[in-house]
Amino acid sequence: MNPNMIPTTSRILFLGDIVGEPGRQAVISNLAEIRREHAIDFVIVNGENAAAGRGITPRISIDLLRAGAAVVTTGDHVWDQKEIVDYFPTEPRLLRPINYPEGTPGAGSVTLETAKGKIAVIQAQGRSFIQPPLENPFLAVEEEVRRLTNAGVRVIVLDFHAETTSEKIAMGRMLDGTVSLVVGTHTHVQTADDSIFPGGTGYLTDAGMCGPEESVLGRCVESVVWRFRSSMPTRFPIAKGAVKLCGVIIEADMASGRCLRIDRFAQTYGDQRPENASETGASPAE
Repeated sequence: MNPNMIPTTSRILFLGDIVGEPGRQAVISNLAEIRREHAIDFVIVNGENAAAGRGITPRISIDLLRAGAAVVTTGDHVWDQKEIVDYFPTEPRLLRPINYPEGTPGAGSVTLETAKGKIAVIQAQGRSFIQPPLENPFLAVEEEVRRLTNAGVRVIVLDFHAETTSEKIAMGRMLDGTVSLVVGTHTHVQTADDSIFPGGTGYLTDAGMCGPEESVLGRCVESVVWRFRSSMPTRFPIAKGAVKLCGVIIEADMASGRCLRIDRFAQTYGDQRPENASETGASPAE
């Protein structure tokens, strides 16, 4: 390498599960400023709880992409809004878990050309304590990473939507040295284990959520507490108030794919929800 050449790096922002209207409005309203403030080159957001806490709609996907997201990932609530099924084949930047059976609408990975080079994003779903049970994510991801690497892609990000910390950590350790970032979603609580593994892969067990800060996983506190105390079914409205956006920022070497730096992201914004807005859901956003 020419000693006068500076290696090209890319700063990638990943935002965790967006919960309902408050979460998506906070992301849409503030993403441009976040990108400027942190010199972000590429944005990935998980939108699987963006529609009233359950799933995502075509309109919401379009809004997030227009706001600056390069890729939108999902998870176990991906099919909750029925109109999304026909939309998937029309938008390759919206991902569903790659370990769905062959023939499922949509795709589990996408490679995009950026000003600094190619960046690939993979979405996978775990199998421990999460429904529906899918194909083995370790085998599916391993095969896809091999395909992407053989195609010359060096910067690869995996959103691993899973319940247990052990399954997420195991995935990160398996992929160490082959991808730039493994970041977990689904549990909505940001973990404090951001690290760079020995092989150069950035890792965070859970990115956290983009949703109301005073809540239980984005839902109204009183409703969820009542459910746990009474064991009786009830609805869980999306909470109101200030919204906290959580995620992770990495700096990746475009030539090698190594993660050079990783930092958790967490920022609280004022109430993003109109006073007359109302969103409910049949179960907690997880």
